[in-house]
This record gives sequence, structure tokens and C-alpha cells, in this order.
Amino acid sequence: MIDIRKLALFNKMAKEGGNTVADHLSQMTGMDTQMEITKINFIDIPDIKTHVGDEKLIGISIQLQEPPHGHILFLLNYANAKTLAQGMLGDMGGADPDSDGFTDMERSAIQEIGNIMTSGFIDGWANVLETTIDMGTPTFTYGPGSGMVDQLVGDRDSNMALMFDSRIHALDSDIDVTVYTFPQLDELVGLMQEIDVN
Repeated sequence: MIDIRKLALFNKMAKEGGNTVADHLSQMTGMDTQMEITKINFIDIPDIKTHVGDEKLIGISIQLQEPPHGHILFLLNYANAKTLAQGMLGDMGGADPDSDGFTDMERSAIQEIGNIMTSGFIDGWANVLETTIDMGTPTFTYGPGSGMVDQLVGDRDSNMALMFDSRIHALDSDIDVTVYTFPQLDELVGLMQEIDVN
């Protein structure tokens, strides 16, 4: 149970997390980047697997090592990852728009983008929750999205997850990134209960 007045904190966390990600990406790529959270849903984990489907995606996941614990998973498709990597590399070279797969430079650019997105999102959350949240190193996977969800939280059958559907605007192209967050909801609610809302 959560005080209804505190439900707005979910929006605030999404917004703050998204804005922090966009600011970090703008600094790293020199592009004007905005992140827009289109909707927030609470979804049962089995339904998330169905929603994500079996399309092969690039997943960047991270484990929270402090309350509210759990995982965060960013999913984006191959073309979007390639576009972001090329934007980040700019004139440095090492990007090959025509190649199948990723060059080493593109791979490390995507890794860096993963670091920026995960740390930005968590910083935003920590600001709203008035705490610090330590996290592990981002893990990269390429494969069916449903499999990644299963790997992270498949044993949490009865639990729910938060889905932030977000879009990054950069490079004059729409880049869709979906953010699934799997905090331990009781811990998250506990942190929220401590925050004063007017």
C-alpha cells in the first residue's frame, strides 16, 4: 500500500531519470538529445515477457546493489543501437554503417552509452528518493527480449515490474528505448513512504 499522494513520485522518478540520461548523452555526443517518457505501467512479469516478445534486441541490464535493489533493463533494436554508436563516434572513425554486426569501436561506444543511460537513470531516481543507489557494471546481451526478462526476474513470478516506455530524440531520428525496472517493490514503497509530499 502506498499513500495516493505519493504516486506522483513515479512520474517524477521517470522524468528525472530520463532527463539525466538525456543530459549525459548530449554531453557525450554533442547532439541535442531529449528523452521522453511516454507511459508508465505496472505489469506482471509473465505479461512483460509476452509484451517484449522474441525479437532479437540489444539489452543493457544493471543490478542495483542498494535499496530498492533489483534490476533495470534498457532494450533497443539493432538499427537504433547502430545509429547511437555512430553518433557517439562522430568523426573519430571506427563506425561502419554498412557492416552487419558491430565494429569493435561501435561495440565500445554502445557500452559507453549503456553506462551513461544506466547511471543517468539511477542518479535521477536517487535524487527523487533522496538517497544514494550503488549499482553494478552494465551487462550487454543480444538476443530475444523475453529471454532477457526471464533471466533477470523469471523466478519472481508473482511480482510486478515498472515499465517506462521512453523515446530518445537524437540525430534527427527517433530512437526508441524501452526501460523496464524491476525494483523490489516493497523496498521502493518503503523509500517513498519516507519522503514528505505536500
